[in-house]
Amino acid sequence: MAINTQLKTGWGFSCLVNHHIMFDTGSNGAALLSNLKLMHIPLSNIQKIIISHEHHDHSGGLWEILKNQKNLPVYICPDFNPAFKTEIKAFQSNPIESKPFQKIEENIFTTGEIKGIYKTSAIPEQSLILKTVKGLVIITGCAHPGILNIVKIVKKFFPENNIYMVLGGFHLSAASEAEIELIVKNFQVLKVKKVAPLHCSGDQAKKIFKKYYGDNFITLKVGETLEI
Repeated sequence: MAINTQLKTGWGFSCLVNHHIMFDTGSNGAALLSNLKLMHIPLSNIQKIIISHEHHDHSGGLWEILKNQKNLPVYICPDFNPAFKTEIKAFQSNPIESKPFQKIEENIFTTGEIKGIYKTSAIPEQSLILKTVKGLVIITGCAHPGILNIVKIVKKFFPENNIYMVLGGFHLSAASEAEIELIVKNFQVLKVKKVAPLHCSGDQAKKIFKKYYGDNFITLKVGETLEI
């Protein structure tokens, strides 16, 4: 769903932080460029890109960006396929292997690579952390390492900071009601104030999070801006 019927939607995820840092690029580069134009965001605004993991619905739009914008730093996990890094270089941009809790810029960090599982195979993934006046905001791509695991890892690294919001794909489409409720209860133990499950989170997970979080459950559509 989108706030403007001209905005293109599809299966994927992309989020623009502070008007110039792109976290994931969706699956369709042409759709991504079209949406940026409709939202009056010049492509030249984009200064850095972070790719959570290699799956096409998160990285497919990258190449259209790199065709039109050279010399961009692209933060990737060290265990991405070497061909991914080679292709970034072929587009005259700079692949950067993320380190654990690497600072991207002031108050913005990557978790660095966390191992996850997809269809019985290991998959590396990173999430983004924003330090805000209201607390930490954790942005996840697909949360293959486990959404609760990601939140716990971030909390362990930033023990003095409250977690204001967790936003993105929670990867709970196949999870049972009991599994989801246990995750929600752990979120509350960790004092996660707001949640915005998107993309691969699953309808059942959204309903359960909504039941527990009420007004602190955030619904987002394509093209929306979240002020924190």
